[in-house]
Amino acid sequence: MSQSGEDAGFPGPKRSGQGLDRGQSVPTIGLFGLNAGRGEEGVDGIKPNHRSRLKRLRQIGRIAARFDVIHGLTPVTMRLMFEALGPTFVKMGQILSMRSEILPEAFCRELSKLRADADPIPYATVMDTLAQEYDEPLDRIFASIDATPLGSASLAQVHRARLVTGEDVAVKVQRPGVRETMVQDIDIMRSFVKWAGRLAPRRSQVVDIKGMVEELWQTFQTETNFVDEARNLVQFREFCKPYAYIDCPKPYPRYCTEHVVVMEYVDGISVAHPAQLVAAGYDLGEIGTKLVDNYATQILDAGFFHADPHPGNIIIREGKIVLIDLGMVGRLDVKTRSVLKDMIFAVGKEDSPALAEGLLRFTGTAETRPDDYSTLLSDLDAIVEEFGKVDLADLDIAEYINSLMQLAQRHNIKVPSSVTIVARCLVTLEGLLDEFLPNANMVEIIAQHLTSSVSVEDRLKQGGKQLGLESNAALHGLLGALSESRTASRMLTRGQMRLNMQIVGSEEPLRQLSDMVNRLAMALIVVGLYVGSSIVYFARIKPFVFGIPLVGLLGYVVAFILSVWIVFDILIKNRASKRRQTRHKSS
Repeated sequence: MSQSGEDAGFPGPKRSGQGLDRGQSVPTIGLFGLNAGRGEEGVDGIKPNHRSRLKRLRQIGRIAARFDVIHGLTPVTMRLMFEALGPTFVKMGQILSMRSEILPEAFCRELSKLRADADPIPYATVMDTLAQEYDEPLDRIFASIDATPLGSASLAQVHRARLVTGEDVAVKVQRPGVRETMVQDIDIMRSFVKWAGRLAPRRSQVVDIKGMVEELWQTFQTETNFVDEARNLVQFREFCKPYAYIDCPKPYPRYCTEHVVVMEYVDGISVAHPAQLVAAGYDLGEIGTKLVDNYATQILDAGFFHADPHPGNIIIREGKIVLIDLGMVGRLDVKTRSVLKDMIFAVGKEDSPALAEGLLRFTGTAETRPDDYSTLLSDLDAIVEEFGKVDLADLDIAEYINSLMQLAQRHNIKVPSSVTIVARCLVTLEGLLDEFLPNANMVEIIAQHLTSSVSVEDRLKQGGKQLGLESNAALHGLLGALSESRTASRMLTRGQMRLNMQIVGSEEPLRQLSDMVNRLAMALIVVGLYVGSSIVYFARIKPFVFGIPLVGLLGYVVAFILSVWIVFDILIKNRASKRRQTRHKSS
């Protein structure tokens, strides 16, 4: 299997209207009514001149007119138009294909067919580009460079080559002028955002074009600087070292520049060809399971992951899963990973409040509930009801993620772009599993990964820490209540407050009050034992039993016994009270 280009590995997109049923009623999207805002001037220090900008605008106008944008676009014509407009708009379409909260589902499905395949760059142009990148003659670096490309994408083209030192390599060469073209397109888009923002009332805005443009800008920065891709390869190889079944191409940093990446040539079988994998003796279920489990490690544990897991970027070689094309990666900080883990556990437990807290932690407002918090919980209840009771094998992860994204948008919860990349990555991975590796279930594997990745000791630490925090809050609340009661008693003794109490019936109210006081006192003792034992645990005071300090373990045991006693005391006395009430009514 040959090494692919940036988005190679699939047949080129069809450029005709094939597949469009002209007798069928399909939704359309017109040019106006867009959700836009003010853009920014200048991109990456490259400012297109007035003449080139007008030329590009005329080209865009001709293509838009050809597809009759004014009267509306169908899903197919939108895809074909993006392909005709070039790499910037292909990337825009790929981003939009994952945003069903912005576009109707029919458009998202059609735009998901977009690939960045393109006509090959002439071999002479490739050689000229390479000659401009190096300060020494090419024959001192490469013994040979194949004239036929391995893959040709919208941003780059890949050729197989051999270094003078004998290594078999893949040379990824950026298309000449593509960076300037994309800068120019983004500059035009930002100008359009300003114009549309002035003309379109905010209530009539349908598509968040500004958000799309800024996400496109982030993608542009990542994918057009090949030095970053070389660094990603180095970092990802370090990540792969502890795993015998995962790998990525070895980069040759000495020969990597802003427009060229030289990396190890990977010869294997793409996961896009499952029949070949089976014939070679591979187990598709094992490949899928290991791939998803490692992705869970990348996302939730390492916070550094391959963000474009389409079949052309996953090759099986000598029993290893090799991920190629590290041009697009995602990075998550500790806080975001923690929130994602908590939200996954919350879905498994069908816990809407915990899910809401996770979403609010993204915005830093988890401590202060919004005014529409009850509505947020109600909406999350609906999502949990719809997806939480579905068997994991039947869960549609794409639909579930899109539902959460739509809910976040309705409640003005801004989800970090890094989480959007995770969502897009998981949706792509699920599609790969469904089509090529159907014996692996992504949700089950991720759930098992989370369960197995947390040791018993870590769970005890987390539980003890959480208990300590909750106990601390409870004690502060109790102290506050005692302080208020002290104030009230002072007012009472000074004659500033009067308390009227009338006990009607029998001694039953006094008995109940006595029981409440006793239980409260016992509860305070239990809380004190839990807090004290937790402090002993974190202080790691010897000796240990089962990894827990003996003193702390005894405190936990006594506190547990007293807790059980309180529960049974409540149950027994409640039953006795009901029997007395029954006898009283019968008499």
